[in-house]
Amino acid sequence: MKNITNEIFYVGVNDHKIDLFEGHYIVPNGMAYNSYVIMDEKIAIMDSVDADFAEEWLGNIEEVLGDRTPDYLVVQHMEPDHSANIVNLVKKYPDITVVGNAQIFNMMKNFFPNDSIDNTKVVTNGETLSLGKHELKFVFAPMVHWPEVMVTYDTADKVLFSADGFGKFGALDAEEEWACEARRYYFGIVGKYGAQVQTLLKKLSELEVNTICPLHGPVLTENLSYYIDLYNTWSSYEAESEGVMIAYTSVYGNTKKAVLKLEEYLKEEGCEKVVVCDLAREDMAEAVEDGFRYGKIVLATTTYNMDIFPYMREFIEALTLRNYQNKRIGIIENGSWAPTAAKVIKGLFENSKNIEWADTTVTIISALKDENDAELRRLAKDMMK
Repeated sequence: MKNITNEIFYVGVNDHKIDLFEGHYIVPNGMAYNSYVIMDEKIAIMDSVDADFAEEWLGNIEEVLGDRTPDYLVVQHMEPDHSANIVNLVKKYPDITVVGNAQIFNMMKNFFPNDSIDNTKVVTNGETLSLGKHELKFVFAPMVHWPEVMVTYDTADKVLFSADGFGKFGALDAEEEWACEARRYYFGIVGKYGAQVQTLLKKLSELEVNTICPLHGPVLTENLSYYIDLYNTWSSYEAESEGVMIAYTSVYGNTKKAVLKLEEYLKEEGCEKVVVCDLAREDMAEAVEDGFRYGKIVLATTTYNMDIFPYMREFIEALTLRNYQNKRIGIIENGSWAPTAAKVIKGLFENSKNIEWADTTVTIISALKDENDAELRRLAKDMMK
């Protein structure tokens, strides 16, 4: 098993069988379900793994423990991909004490209604648990991204066990850039709760952290400011990258033609990064990721049943559900007899904070005309303000 420090070991598993994480997110490189063992005078296991990997996980633990038995299982988060094997562990080690907060134990009764766990320790926010050399401090993190969540700080090795924070899609044996799949994971799963993430980051700023051990994705050991700064940007709903995203739907290709012209004019105006996304064909989670990444976005779509094209509505609702804010938005609408897309789009953002609308809205009646070309040029200038 992998050493995190001299006394902390990785005992998690890789899942390459999964196709949709949470039944929703495409994960071409699988998922990691992370768990850790702290070896000291007393032994603590940090979290469990998905139900399909009980035998592998228990085997990993046994390999680290040797002839010893664990004293504690610390449960930080009750989502089943991290808690499914709690009862299996207790059956194998009946003297183990399960550690969690009050909400965790309430959820545990709901997930395991037919099983009783006799040895429990309910901890409060800021409480500590001594293993010997290692002292664990529990920091509550409600709604990051479930109400019972807590993170754990090991004062000896200055390790933060961060629950779902700083997690990413992808198994640990997949070679891929951290930020892309961590960003898609964050905005897909945690993005609604930026204020709560900000609260947790403030608490963590008071701790000296050398290593971050999340429940998904790799253990982070170097240049931690890079990851923390990204989390601060994401949870503040600020733009991470300079550029313009154009998200569009097109039925017969006319709206797409307008989008491609706008892409050309944006580059003429000096925009170095233009991301064009066909919402009918791209993974929606990827589109949402880019929608948050860039500070400027153009929405181009057709009027459809006096509303907007379904993929555009799905995209906008995915953004607003996650507290989309602090953006400049331009609109291209198309309609053959009664274009209403712009009105509908603006209505969908009426509860979003700090949305700045571009001065120019491009309205196409069926096909592009000369006046639309001039409008697209003006829109490009507007977006570059």
